[in-house]
Amino acid sequence: MNIDDLRTLDDLHSESMQNPEYAEAWENLQPELAVMRAIIDARSSLGLTQQQVAERTGIAQTEISKLENGTRNPSIKLLQRLAAGLGYTLKIEFVPKLQA
Repeated sequence: MNIDDLRTLDDLHSESMQNPEYAEAWENLQPELAVMRAIIDARSSLGLTQQQVAERTGIAQTEISKLENGTRNPSIKLLQRLAAGLGYTLKIEFVPKLQA
């Protein structure tokens, strides 16, 4: 196989988005991915380890890990506690869907 024949992940994703079932599943996953990204970004911007976040928030390090890798579905209260421990305020908003 020639290296020029390999597709990038972005190419594969763009191609897959043409499939309505894939596109719907991708869209449905975005809120969870946004929460995961926000937690990781907040922790990283402060230069903290998961253990340090656990110490600041009283949330077990294993739970922090589960939140970051998406295997734990957090409650609003847990997200508020996490945000407060990192010096942030939790903000949740509804935004209109883009019409195709």
